[in-house]
Amino acid sequence: MSVLEMKVPSPGESISEVEIAAWLVSDGDYVEKDQAIAEVDSDKATLELPAEESGTITLKAEEGDAVAVGAVVCLIDTSAEKPAGFESSTDSAPAAAVAAPVQEKKAEPAKAAAPSPDPVNKSSYAAGTPSIAAAKIMAENGISSNQVNGTGKGGRITKQDVLAGLSAGFDSTATQGWGGTRDQHPEKMSMMRRKIAERLVAVKNETAMLTTFNEVDMKPIMDLRTKYKKAFADHHEVNLGFMSFFTKAVTEALHLYPSVNAQVDGKEMILHDYADIGIAVSSPKGLMVPVVRNAERMSLAEIEREIKRLAIKARDGKITPDEMTGGTFTITNGGVFGSMLSTPIINPPQAAILGMHNIVQRPVAIDGEVVIRPIMYVALSYDHRIIDGKESVSFLVKVKEMLENPERMLFGAKDPVEVLLGL
Repeated sequence: MSVLEMKVPSPGESISEVEIAAWLVSDGDYVEKDQAIAEVDSDKATLELPAEESGTITLKAEEGDAVAVGAVVCLIDTSAEKPAGFESSTDSAPAAAVAAPVQEKKAEPAKAAAPSPDPVNKSSYAAGTPSIAAAKIMAENGISSNQVNGTGKGGRITKQDVLAGLSAGFDSTATQGWGGTRDQHPEKMSMMRRKIAERLVAVKNETAMLTTFNEVDMKPIMDLRTKYKKAFADHHEVNLGFMSFFTKAVTEALHLYPSVNAQVDGKEMILHDYADIGIAVSSPKGLMVPVVRNAERMSLAEIEREIKRLAIKARDGKITPDEMTGGTFTITNGGVFGSMLSTPIINPPQAAILGMHNIVQRPVAIDGEVVIRPIMYVALSYDHRIIDGKESVSFLVKVKEMLENPERMLFGAKDPVEVLLGL
């Protein structure tokens, strides 16, 4: 028997521990080289763990276990032969990152060596516990666990169980309220969620955070998008969204007010001659903040392409820690969820974050008359230790001016007439 020990690879600098988020295979399964066998959570991202060789797998850690980088998580018997009729469970679709664990396939006794005792079976899943993929679909469709009959190991609810229930339809009279009971169940926080919690609490305790607000008349940008969105999409093969305008406006304002783009390092203030803009996006694993590098040098089309690329990778669990570190400023958009106003929390070690909100038709006074305009409230939370009130307010006013006059973005935050006159 030839046995390969698979160890946890380092997902990035400064990461010493990961958590087994989900096994995509069962103990005793036959796996092929490079087949995704597990998802591992670090405090920055979720990554797939591929099999290093083909053979029969023996799991040495359970889902939810914290495992040190370099520790053995499974064994692969490379001398085992492929079972007759074996089909690889590797999916080419992005959704494979959240697929339910593969049904256990027993290797032929005469050909494959028997696996060592199963360490995972010591504590099987509680009946009615959904897999990661199943839980996501259930949350999206408002389905409770007692509406689904789990056919997985130990009564666990699989993705296929939920999809089958959706196809057949659920009996709305089968339950009362959310589930007809007053049961409670604990749910372990992922390593990423625990890290986010630690960082947010640290920000509140270690910074002098303050928030300033303003409002933006979105009509100029909305009119511009309506006029050019088809031509833009046809020419650049990407849609023209609001985020590229906000990113461009932010980079111009950061150039004028560099302290908003800085960070505190002990007794020093680190200023950046570039703008790496973090864009907060929602993913199945929670809030992630991929970074658009050197956004100050990008066109609107380039910004849109990069945001789309990073958002897809975050959604599919393919984003790397390097793509979420090193930002100098962050933009978050609570408006997509219906938020009217909020005070966003700074993303350390940055010194400021811009919060976007929903666009609502509101009565405003323009030239002495009350008119209805699409208005968005914006909020800038900043670290008052290095950013004064004047700079924070001026920064937000400059962002407002450029959004209400999009042509200013073409001339470095100046009015085109001022450029023409050499002012």
